[in-house]
Amino acid sequence: MISDRLHATAIVIGRRAVLLVGQSGAGKSDLALRLIDRGAVLIADDQVVLRVDDAVLIAQSPPAIRGMMEVRGVGIVDTPTIAEAGVALIVDLDSVPDRLPDLCSRNIGGVEVPLIALNGLEASAPIKVEAALRRFGLPLKDRPR
Repeated sequence: MISDRLHATAIVIGRRAVLLVGQSGAGKSDLALRLIDRGAVLIADDQVVLRVDDAVLIAQSPPAIRGMMEVRGVGIVDTPTIAEAGVALIVDLDSVPDRLPDLCSRNIGGVEVPLIALNGLEASAPIKVEAALRRFGLPLKDRPR
Protein backbone atom coordinates (compact mmCIF):
# COMPACT_ATOMS: atom_id res chain seq x y z
CA MET A 1 0.00 0.00 0.00
CA ILE A 2 1.37 3.43 -0.94
CA SER A 3 0.20 6.78 0.26
CA ASP A 4 1.46 9.70 -1.75
CA ARG A 5 0.36 13.14 -2.91
CA LEU A 6 0.13 14.21 -6.51
CA HIS A 7 -0.28 17.72 -7.91
CA ALA A 8 -3.57 17.01 -9.70
CA THR A 9 -7.32 17.43 -9.57
CA ALA A 10 -9.54 14.38 -9.18
CA ILE A 11 -13.18 14.05 -10.13
CA VAL A 12 -15.61 11.15 -10.26
CA ILE A 13 -17.75 10.32 -13.27
CA GLY A 14 -20.18 7.59 -12.38
CA ARG A 15 -18.13 5.73 -9.78
CA ARG A 16 -14.71 6.01 -11.48
CA ALA A 17 -12.13 8.68 -10.74
CA VAL A 18 -10.29 10.67 -13.36
CA LEU A 19 -7.00 12.37 -12.46
CA LEU A 20 -6.39 15.65 -14.27
CA VAL A 21 -2.64 16.33 -14.25
CA GLY A 22 -0.64 19.27 -15.51
CA GLN A 23 1.37 22.30 -14.55
CA SER A 24 -0.22 25.26 -12.80
CA GLY A 25 -2.42 27.09 -15.31
CA ALA A 26 -2.90 24.03 -17.57
CA GLY A 27 -6.64 24.06 -16.87
CA LYS A 28 -7.10 21.28 -14.30
CA SER A 29 -9.60 23.16 -12.13
CA ASP A 30 -11.29 24.74 -15.14
CA LEU A 31 -11.84 21.35 -16.78
CA ALA A 32 -12.99 19.86 -13.46
CA LEU A 33 -15.49 22.70 -13.04
CA ARG A 34 -16.94 22.04 -16.50
CA LEU A 35 -17.10 18.29 -15.80
CA ILE A 36 -18.87 19.00 -12.49
CA ASP A 37 -21.38 21.09 -14.43
CA ARG A 38 -22.02 17.94 -16.50
CA GLY A 39 -22.61 15.75 -13.41
CA ALA A 40 -19.13 14.77 -12.18
CA VAL A 41 -18.29 15.13 -8.48
CA LEU A 42 -15.08 16.57 -7.03
CA ILE A 43 -12.71 14.43 -5.00
CA ALA A 44 -9.87 16.95 -4.63
CA ASP A 45 -8.57 20.08 -6.31
CA ASP A 46 -4.84 20.79 -6.70
CA GLN A 47 -3.57 18.03 -4.38
CA VAL A 48 -4.70 14.41 -4.43
CA VAL A 49 -3.76 11.69 -1.95
CA LEU A 50 -3.22 8.35 -3.67
CA ARG A 51 -3.04 4.88 -2.19
CA VAL A 52 -3.26 1.36 -3.55
CA ASP A 53 -5.92 -0.88 -2.05
CA ASP A 54 -6.53 -4.38 -3.42
CA ALA A 55 -4.65 -3.56 -6.68
CA VAL A 56 -6.79 -0.43 -7.25
CA LEU A 57 -5.34 3.09 -7.19
CA ILE A 58 -7.57 5.14 -4.88
CA ALA A 59 -7.80 8.95 -5.02
CA GLN A 60 -8.90 11.01 -2.03
CA SER A 61 -8.60 14.58 -0.80
CA PRO A 62 -6.13 15.78 1.80
CA PRO A 63 -8.30 16.71 4.83
CA ALA A 64 -7.15 20.36 4.85
CA ILE A 65 -8.63 21.07 1.39
CA ARG A 66 -11.60 18.69 1.31
CA GLY A 67 -14.65 20.36 -0.22
CA MET A 68 -12.70 23.34 -1.56
CA MET A 69 -12.00 24.27 -5.15
CA GLU A 70 -10.04 27.18 -6.61
CA VAL A 71 -12.01 28.97 -9.29
CA ARG A 72 -9.77 31.53 -11.00
CA GLY A 73 -11.28 34.97 -10.88
CA VAL A 74 -13.71 33.93 -8.12
CA GLY A 75 -11.54 32.44 -5.37
CA ILE A 76 -11.90 29.37 -3.18
CA VAL A 77 -15.43 27.97 -3.32
CA ASP A 78 -17.11 25.23 -1.31
CA THR A 79 -17.84 22.28 -3.57
CA PRO A 80 -19.67 19.01 -2.84
CA THR A 81 -17.23 16.10 -2.82
CA ILE A 82 -17.02 12.35 -2.68
CA ALA A 83 -14.59 10.84 -0.15
CA GLU A 84 -12.69 8.56 -2.53
CA ALA A 85 -12.86 6.54 -5.72
CA GLY A 86 -10.78 4.16 -7.78
CA VAL A 87 -8.76 5.85 -10.52
CA ALA A 88 -9.77 4.64 -13.98
CA LEU A 89 -8.07 7.26 -16.19
CA ILE A 90 -5.36 9.92 -16.13
CA VAL A 91 -5.71 12.99 -18.36
CA ASP A 92 -2.42 14.81 -19.09
CA LEU A 93 -3.06 18.48 -19.84
CA ASP A 94 0.63 19.29 -20.52
CA SER A 95 1.27 16.99 -23.48
CA VAL A 96 0.18 17.70 -27.02
CA PRO A 97 -2.67 15.33 -27.94
CA ASP A 98 -2.29 13.06 -30.95
CA ARG A 99 -5.06 13.06 -33.50
CA LEU A 100 -5.41 9.25 -33.27
CA PRO A 101 -3.55 8.29 -30.10
CA ASP A 102 -2.19 4.91 -29.13
CA LEU A 103 -3.27 3.85 -25.67
CA CYS A 104 -0.63 4.75 -23.11
CA SER A 105 -0.54 4.17 -19.38
CA ARG A 106 1.21 5.43 -16.27
CA ASN A 107 2.31 3.16 -13.45
CA ILE A 108 1.51 4.54 -10.02
CA GLY A 109 2.24 2.30 -7.06
CA GLY A 110 2.32 -0.78 -9.26
CA VAL A 111 -1.06 -0.04 -10.88
CA GLU A 112 -1.13 0.65 -14.64
CA VAL A 113 -3.66 3.40 -15.32
CA PRO A 114 -4.67 4.43 -18.87
CA LEU A 115 -3.32 7.87 -19.83
CA ILE A 116 -4.47 10.27 -22.51
CA ALA A 117 -3.36 13.77 -23.47
CA LEU A 118 -5.92 16.53 -24.00
CA ASN A 119 -6.03 20.28 -24.31
CA GLY A 120 -8.06 21.00 -21.18
CA LEU A 121 -9.06 24.49 -22.29
CA GLU A 122 -10.82 23.35 -25.48
CA ALA A 123 -14.59 23.70 -25.34
CA SER A 124 -14.98 20.00 -26.14
CA ALA A 125 -12.55 18.80 -23.43
CA PRO A 126 -15.25 17.65 -20.94
CA ILE A 127 -16.95 15.57 -23.62
CA LYS A 128 -13.58 14.11 -24.66
CA VAL A 129 -12.82 13.12 -21.04
CA GLU A 130 -16.16 11.31 -20.81
CA ALA A 131 -15.56 9.56 -24.16
CA ALA A 132 -12.02 8.55 -23.15
CA LEU A 133 -13.29 7.16 -19.85
CA ARG A 134 -15.83 5.03 -21.72
CA ARG A 135 -13.25 3.90 -24.29
CA PHE A 136 -10.06 3.50 -22.25
CA GLY A 137 -11.01 3.71 -18.56
CA LEU A 138 -10.33 0.82 -16.24
CA PRO A 139 -13.41 -1.10 -15.12
CA LEU A 140 -13.50 -0.86 -11.33
CA LYS A 141 -15.49 -2.53 -8.61
CA ASP A 142 -17.98 -0.30 -6.81
CA ARG A 143 -16.34 1.33 -3.80
CA PRO A 144 -18.02 2.96 -0.82
CA ARG A 145 -18.53 6.71 -1.02
